[in-house]
Amino acid sequence: MIAKPVSFFFPPLLKRFKQALSNQPTNRKQLITLLQDAQKRELFSAETLEMIEGALKVSEKHVRDVMIPRGQMVVLELHAPPDQLVKTIVESGHSRFPVIRENRDDVIGIFLAKDLLDYYANGNNHQFNMRDMMRSAVFIPESKRLNVLLREFRTSRNHMAIVVDEYSGVAGLVTIEDVIEEIVGEIDDEYDVDDQVFIKTARNGSYTVLALTPIEEFNDYFKSELSNEEFDTVSGLLLQAFGYLPKRGESIELEGFHFEVTRANARRIQLLRVKPQNNNSKGDKA
Repeated sequence: MIAKPVSFFFPPLLKRFKQALSNQPTNRKQLITLLQDAQKRELFSAETLEMIEGALKVSEKHVRDVMIPRGQMVVLELHAPPDQLVKTIVESGHSRFPVIRENRDDVIGIFLAKDLLDYYANGNNHQFNMRDMMRSAVFIPESKRLNVLLREFRTSRNHMAIVVDEYSGVAGLVTIEDVIEEIVGEIDDEYDVDDQVFIKTARNGSYTVLALTPIEEFNDYFKSELSNEEFDTVSGLLLQAFGYLPKRGESIELEGFHFEVTRANARRIQLLRVKPQNNNSKGDKA
């Protein structure tokens, strides 16, 4: 998917905004209030308002707020054979991967899955060399503001950057999609679950589960016995178990299941990766 620049979404609305803003705002709070009033008068949709507010808030957020944590990065090893690379790529469903030498602090490049297709398309008639195929990695501090990063992504045409902490260790990674989603909302792809489907079989024995799945339905699916006395949804149960609102990439073991947060915002958990930890809890195969 080719991400469109932020400015793509706004020009058709400028005329309506000028009509809505009868009094010139002097600060961001007044601007948002005027925009909200304009939306109530149906000059533009609620979805458009959310997009504008997201664009305004991007300048207040930092890379650390949206990055994929180091422990959740899917990486490729420099000397891994092509067959092993294919296995990792297929299981993850990603298109770009950090390439490491000895450990995750030693990222030396970015590998694109499509480049492996060229290798197989040529009939494997030459020796695979990761160094020749990988791209240069871009390193950024976790304190970088998202609006600055988005501008850099657009000008450099990079789609992924490696995030480093104050000690120059790898803290995680961030993609252009992570930044765009802060503006336009979540971007669904073929690996996302439809809003009407609470649980979907994923790869490697795991499941993709909407956080708002009713506990009763979760139990029916997995033949489990999670308590629904205090909470109706899996999200409520996990919020109690964590003791706070977890960020993407955080995980917890609970009642024989491994729960990993794969999508969350500042208000709620949205999507989970769930893996049963024993043979007593098995999802339906139908």
